[in-house]
Amino acid sequence: MFSWLGRTVSACLRPLGRYARMNKDDDDSLGGEDDALLWCKDLEKHSHGEFSFAVVQANKFLEDQSQVETGHHATFVGVYDGHGGPEASRFIVDHLFQNLIRLARENRTISEDILRNAFSETENDFLTFVRRVYEIKPLIAAIGSCCLVGVIWKGTLFVGNLGDSRAVVGYVNRSNKIVAEQLTKDHNARFEEVRKELMSLHPEDSHIVVMKQGVWRVKGIIQVSRSIGDAYLKKPEFALGPSFPRFHLHEPLHRPVLRSDPSIHTRVLQSNDKFLIFASDGLWEYLTIQDAVEIVHNNPRVGVARRLLMSAMKQACKKRRMTYDELKKYGKGDRRNFHDDITVVIIFIDHEMLVNKASIPELSVRGFVDTIGPSNFNFPQGIDANTKSPI
Repeated sequence: MFSWLGRTVSACLRPLGRYARMNKDDDDSLGGEDDALLWCKDLEKHSHGEFSFAVVQANKFLEDQSQVETGHHATFVGVYDGHGGPEASRFIVDHLFQNLIRLARENRTISEDILRNAFSETENDFLTFVRRVYEIKPLIAAIGSCCLVGVIWKGTLFVGNLGDSRAVVGYVNRSNKIVAEQLTKDHNARFEEVRKELMSLHPEDSHIVVMKQGVWRVKGIIQVSRSIGDAYLKKPEFALGPSFPRFHLHEPLHRPVLRSDPSIHTRVLQSNDKFLIFASDGLWEYLTIQDAVEIVHNNPRVGVARRLLMSAMKQACKKRRMTYDELKKYGKGDRRNFHDDITVVIIFIDHEMLVNKASIPELSVRGFVDTIGPSNFNFPQGIDANTKSPI
């Protein structure tokens, strides 16, 4: 176990350059946008159709990690929006999918419980990592990540979510209009429903949610109410003292104030479901879900994730009364003053592929990384989708 932990510590603490090689893809149809901090895969195949993938970096170290894993008959999408640093999101991209595959093979099924357990094991693994590193890097306890996962298997979509990234389906209604439906819940204290949930779970704590600088935050510190990591808000052993004022709690932590259990949604894909959008909250800061599905629906598939990402960044420029050319002059770190890291994955659903069960090569694509490698997204014969009612 300790050799595994040693490798994990090394992977999570090594420089970002090992992860973020650039893959710029200029396309005159998108206006020839050239941005050294933008990466994309304009169009690739997955087991149920095609997908478009784009990422833009704003932080000094890219905190959004992401992946698409394509199997012969299944597709996996992960968007992990880190905060406090990139270590948690890097850890998740290396472990959550592998935990899911192992559990699915052991149980010969994919289900809501399997997905929920993959989240739980990843959280436990990361807290083990934090425990190992804490003495040499105490601020590891203040690093966490939102976590959005989608799995398509035998015509069924499973979505698990912690935090405020979103999964959205675009479907055509009876009037032949494209309609957006959000499949995830935002676990963010800016929503009254989330504040009420926190207060009901912590009736003894009058400071469980605090308005700070015009923003509702859990304990006056963090906006999201569920995450992987953020160990200092979950376990007393990881408390940070007064020398870390930003993360110091003035009263002892008696029980977790953040949760790590995901909300789960299951959807049997229908013939009018056209595509899915998985994106970190940097996109939704500037676009409504209806805006997003209309952009996807009304434009060619090739490069549409990049187009959607560019729409958000141009809204950010408009808000600051600047041009995109002016924005591009800012490097990573400085760019965060204008927009967040943004990840967009668009999964098109081609229903004839669901029926014909076309075989697609197993590929692993990670956002902001040049190479496309083999995936191990395969299962024993006879594995069945198995759904349970959401909790």
